[in-house]
Amino acid sequence: MSGGSGDATLFEESFTVTDYDQSKYDRVARISCTSADSQTVMILDINIELFPCAVSDPLHVVLSTTLSPDGSKEDEKGWRDLGKGLDAASTLADLYDYVCYGKIYKFEETYDGNTM
Repeated sequence: MSGGSGDATLFEESFTVTDYDQSKYDRVARISCTSADSQTVMILDINIELFPCAVSDPLHVVLSTTLSPDGSKEDEKGWRDLGKGLDAASTLADLYDYVCYGKIYKFEETYDGNTM
């Protein structure tokens, strides 16, 4: 979305943590989660100092094109820049306990269009 307003949400789902592996790093765990309808599986690396979790914990995940509540695109600002100052506007990050922001590191899509 460039400059306009609208819904920036690409994906939203509730998950349950089904596996937790902290064997590779001290402060990072790889969690596996399954959606409430068991149709979606997500694997995510999280900073456990910022967001501790365990098997069977519920998670609500939202993927969005922007952190602006109105759906407008930020102009080259990171989420930390958006939330600075006493008169700073609120962002979608204010609504959640853990926020990942930035470029997608790895993306895979199968021919069936259901797996990323």
